[in-house]
Amino acid sequence: MTDRTSAIAAAIDAELRLLDPAVRASPALLAELLHPDFREFGSSGREWERDAIITALAALGGPAKRPITTSKMRGVRLAPDVVHLTFDTESDGRRAHRSSLWRLTGDHWLLYFHQGTPYN
Repeated sequence: MTDRTSAIAAAIDAELRLLDPAVRASPALLAELLHPDFREFGSSGREWERDAIITALAALGGPAKRPITTSKMRGVRLAPDVVHLTFDTESDGRRAHRSSLWRLTGDHWLLYFHQGTPYN
C-alpha cells in the first residue's frame, strides 16, 4: 500500500469509527477523533464546534433507530497532512452528501472540518 493510499485508508477508517453508535455516544472516543479546531456545517444547517458536537452526540445516548449507512466513499490526499473524503449517508430515511477534511496531527488523523448537505 502506498503512502497516499494508507493515508486515505486511515481517514476512511476514522470516519467510519465516527459513525459507530458506541463512538458517537462516548465523549472520550469522540474527542480522540476530532481536531481541537473542528468545525461542522451540519445537514440541519447548524454550525457546530468541537465541544458542542461532542455534547450533542453524547446526549442522544443510544443508537439511532436505524444505523447510519454509507455509500460512494472516496478520498484524495490534498497535502501530506490533509485527506478529503466525500460520501453519502442514510439514516432514519434522511440522506446527505458529506465532505470531510482530515488532518494528520502527531500520529493520528483527526477530523478538522465536516459538511453535510441533505438530498432526496
